[in-house]
Amino acid sequence: MSKGMSGREIREAFMEYFAGKDHRKVRSSNLVPSADPTLLFTNAGMVPFKDTFLGKESRDYNRAVSCQKCLRVSGKHNDLEAVGRTNRHNTFFEMLGNFSFGDYFKENAIEYGWEFLTHTMKIPKEKLWVTVFEKDDEAGKLWPQLTGIQAERVIPLGEAENFWSMGAVGPCGPCSEIFVDHGEAIGCGKPACSPACDCGRYEEIWNLVFMQYNRDETGKLEPLPNPSIDTGMGLERLASVIQGVPSNFDTDLIRPVIARAEDVLGKGYGITAGDDISLRVIGDHIRTAAFLITEGILPSNDDRGYVLRRIMRRAMRHGNMLGAKEPFLYKVVGSVIDIFRESYPELTEAEGSMARIIEVEEKRFSRTLSAGLKILNDEIENVKADRSTEINGEKIFILQDRYGFPKDLAGDIAADASLSISWVDYDTALEKQRKLARSSSKIGKLELPEVYKSLENEKTEFLGYETLFADSQIVSIIVDGKSADKISKGESGEIVLTKTPFYGESGGQAGDKGSIASETGRAVVTDSQKPLPNLISHHVKVIEGEISKAQKVAAKVDAEKREATRRNHTATHLLQSALRMVLGEHVKQSGSAVGPDKLRFDFSHYTATTHEELLELERIVNEKVRENITVGTKEMDTESAMDGGATALFGEKYGAKVRVVNIPGFSKELCGGTHAGSTGEIGLLKILSETGVAAGIRRLEAVTGEGAFEYVQKQEAELKLIASLLKCGIETAPQKVEKLLSHSKELEKSVKKLKSEKARGGDRSSIEEEEVDGIKVIALKLDGADADTLRAVVDETKVKIGSGVVLAATADDGKVILIAGVTKDLTKKLHAGKIAKSAAVIVGGGGGGRPDMAQAGGSDPSKVGEALKSVFKSVKNQLGVNSG
Repeated sequence: MSKGMSGREIREAFMEYFAGKDHRKVRSSNLVPSADPTLLFTNAGMVPFKDTFLGKESRDYNRAVSCQKCLRVSGKHNDLEAVGRTNRHNTFFEMLGNFSFGDYFKENAIEYGWEFLTHTMKIPKEKLWVTVFEKDDEAGKLWPQLTGIQAERVIPLGEAENFWSMGAVGPCGPCSEIFVDHGEAIGCGKPACSPACDCGRYEEIWNLVFMQYNRDETGKLEPLPNPSIDTGMGLERLASVIQGVPSNFDTDLIRPVIARAEDVLGKGYGITAGDDISLRVIGDHIRTAAFLITEGILPSNDDRGYVLRRIMRRAMRHGNMLGAKEPFLYKVVGSVIDIFRESYPELTEAEGSMARIIEVEEKRFSRTLSAGLKILNDEIENVKADRSTEINGEKIFILQDRYGFPKDLAGDIAADASLSISWVDYDTALEKQRKLARSSSKIGKLELPEVYKSLENEKTEFLGYETLFADSQIVSIIVDGKSADKISKGESGEIVLTKTPFYGESGGQAGDKGSIASETGRAVVTDSQKPLPNLISHHVKVIEGEISKAQKVAAKVDAEKREATRRNHTATHLLQSALRMVLGEHVKQSGSAVGPDKLRFDFSHYTATTHEELLELERIVNEKVRENITVGTKEMDTESAMDGGATALFGEKYGAKVRVVNIPGFSKELCGGTHAGSTGEIGLLKILSETGVAAGIRRLEAVTGEGAFEYVQKQEAELKLIASLLKCGIETAPQKVEKLLSHSKELEKSVKKLKSEKARGGDRSSIEEEEVDGIKVIALKLDGADADTLRAVVDETKVKIGSGVVLAATADDGKVILIAGVTKDLTKKLHAGKIAKSAAVIVGGGGGGRPDMAQAGGSDPSKVGEALKSVFKSVKNQLGVNSG
């Protein structure tokens, strides 16, 4: 074998071998699939070619080779729980693949696969075995015929093993899997052992899929337009074979990461099985985190960000198991970048901020653990107070789902307290949440309205880059969601033209407005949309006469609105580059909305942007505006554009040809929108706001041109008004306001102090006191007290009586506050949370808390007296004393 080859060398050897067989080298797509609503992450090498296999997309080549970044952490292909416990499973991995789009089929696929492994990689032929689909007689005969492998080493297996599909729907077909035999010393030792056995002796390294079918939602298999080839081989698995190491984790693609974790955590790999699992998990998961963060995914509680958070926290939990008391993952991630910086330079670009993002999440998780431990300990006390031995699993699920608290840690803590967890209830809650997520998720199949299906073969020629006016002809009219022959005055609908100057909403840019006129009628265009990739639909309201299908029309865009939109769109490109300069290379566009009135730009960042950073953003952008740089546009093939440094929007699907918008020396992006001729046309940019829209996603809103000028004028007018009200100059207004606010705070403190003193020293004639089974129980009502005062009074009363129970209440403005307290010596018999909760029910509310102190509330002040008296009954019930 070609021992001594590094993972990078194996990757390059694979690409070069197939390039020599006339395959086009295709760069890895993103882990976030491009415009594929059925997938959360790219999980196989064929994902970027899915539409090509389905015949929906054509390419200027029919053979391809790639090394695709893949992630398997959800859905059918989910390897998360197996990571660290087996030698071969990883969440992130690289899939080597060669593809044929209706060109070669089984014969060449088999020949190429065999030749690469036995000649290029020099794996001994006698070590290789093959499996085929039991009904694929053709493949069963071709393997011995083309490679010389003995027929007895070609094993037929069933559909579960040798019929491949990407998911429930999509391209699929029979497959052949190539296995390496690690020898009799490994595995079960049975004479009949073969690749059908899962003992570990035979390791699958390459899957050759003979793509013949497309499976629809009903499970029906339809032949693909052209039989094709899709192969996939894990780089990590191949590297383990070539490098002669026992697992993926021992290859040079992962082992250096584990070594770094050893150094940071002070642990050794290969000493104990438990530590090895944890170090493997850390080594695997930090690779996944690094690549996801590079693509602009940040830890959050939604969709892909939730997956990243779960993976990171799983690694952190394993670090804790190895004794980590402080954040450590951020110190390990640099080793991932060192391994991959030549093959994936985008990692290097994000290097500066990646460690900070991870450290922030580690500190957040540390706080989560602290908060979670408090909640869990309270629940343990509640369970013990109820004389139970089992914690409801639903509460553990809530702890994990809302707070990210690891369920295995909850299990350990429960066991330490001699309690069990009802995992059946946990599983029920988990499945309920999954069903809810599936019903609301954006990850799913988007159904095309029926009216557009008849237009799938139509194409609107877009002329809007060159002109705002065009003569055209009507292809289709849609009224009330149905095709129509005409549309009359007062009616609203859609018009599809053969060609148009109107930009259909896409890429974050709003659709154009304007007018469409024929000889018999005139309509106002209120919006322009793209219901299909090549179709532009004009949303109209007819204001004169009627317009009929097939008529010739004049289409005219509202020039003023288009010009304003162009300025705002170019400004977003300037903003994105400026953001990366100010905040770091990890910043990625997460969405945008560009219209004539203002622009909105969403971007990935792990914390709120400071005032100083916003000022710097404005300074940089307006500096480029003043430089009046010519904005260039050019159409080119995608690979050349990316190689030339163009930035692509993650998750956006691009065709073979793309439009590159270039602001020389500052910004270069793939973009199909309309733009200013030069940056000077923007005039001025002013940021209106910066807010958080989701965990890890920030939003900027800004105005340019006339809108920016009007904003500045309005701000100046408001500042002058404030100064006049304060009777001072504009330059001294901030100091005057600061002085007034300080004075106001002092007055508030004085008022609060007076109220507290009044409440504490006020009339307490409403105090009721009773002894229950030798325990002093006090109920008292304080008028005009707030929650803090009430809590202080309860604490003071507990100290005063030494041993007993106190329930205090106050009512004001339709709101009731209840505080219950139990002295420490009685908390094993009495629970303040239950006392407060029972009283709160009477006043129409709820609440609870710790055994020694609890707060509740309600909305019915008329029943405060009844609620206070309930303390005596609550105490009797908890003590088991007869209330009669």
